[in-house]
Amino acid sequence: MSAAIDLGTNISTRASSIARALDEIGDKWSLLILQEIFLGVNSFSALRTNMGVSKAVLSNRLVWLEEKHCIKKVVTEQSPTRPKYHLTEKSVELYSVALMAMSWEREFFPSSSNQAIRLRHKSCGQEFWPSCRCSACSKAVYYEDVAYSPGPGAKQDIRATKTRRRSSISIMDVPSSANVFKNLIHIVGDRWTANVIALSFHGFSRYSQFHAELPVASNILTDRLEFLVSEGVFAQTVYQQQPKRYEYTLTEKGRALYPYFLTMLQWGDKWCGSGVNTKPMQLTHSSCFNLLEAEVVCDSCDQPLDAHEVEFVLASA
Repeated sequence: MSAAIDLGTNISTRASSIARALDEIGDKWSLLILQEIFLGVNSFSALRTNMGVSKAVLSNRLVWLEEKHCIKKVVTEQSPTRPKYHLTEKSVELYSVALMAMSWEREFFPSSSNQAIRLRHKSCGQEFWPSCRCSACSKAVYYEDVAYSPGPGAKQDIRATKTRRRSSISIMDVPSSANVFKNLIHIVGDRWTANVIALSFHGFSRYSQFHAELPVASNILTDRLEFLVSEGVFAQTVYQQQPKRYEYTLTEKGRALYPYFLTMLQWGDKWCGSGVNTKPMQLTHSSCFNLLEAEVVCDSCDQPLDAHEVEFVLASA
């Protein structure tokens, strides 16, 4: 199924909850804003200091996230010109996604800052580290064990072309000392890069396959594939010599991103559709043959995690 561009203003692609979610919160600055607010940084000036971003870009993303109901701006009589930004229920439910991001970051980019993270589950009183499992059989979920079939919301999505301001600042140069998954944001905090990774979990491995599915310019797709190879997410192998053609397959580092994308997909199913029974895809876990509902659990008590039941401490390194 080919993607199509409509008059340069809209794009038509196969409906995907991951694509919908990425369209809302998938760029690097939106992800970073949500991280900072989650960690308690909620004024415009503090966000700008921590992120090192221009006023225009920060203002643009804050307005965007408000429009998408991911944050709310609170103005008080005591400080009418200095609003505070808070997470909504919708963005609080990104907690599982954030935990999977931290888990991946800690495994592949160990540092003093992410090693200093302490999580305590109030329900069992124990320190824990999160694990992504199938709610039916309690086994860990790997992308090779998941089959996909059309869901009740399988259709074409009309997606607006982005016109938001871009920033040349690299996420790696962000000054925030509490940036607990900057390497993940560096890799997935781009619309096309994240979409390419998501498609790879469906078995896509060749340039022609990615290009047929995504409404992206050839040079941009080539750049994103080369970037993912350089970052060790994809391995590149030649499958044809004349002319030379490559396959792009997931490395261990790339495969380990699956829980992040799976929890993002489930968040998109709930918050980025148009109502009940709008899931574009149904996932089946081949280990138990049940429809897959992944849950992020405490590895001390095996119970599902709720943001309000977790104490998060970033200890001094």
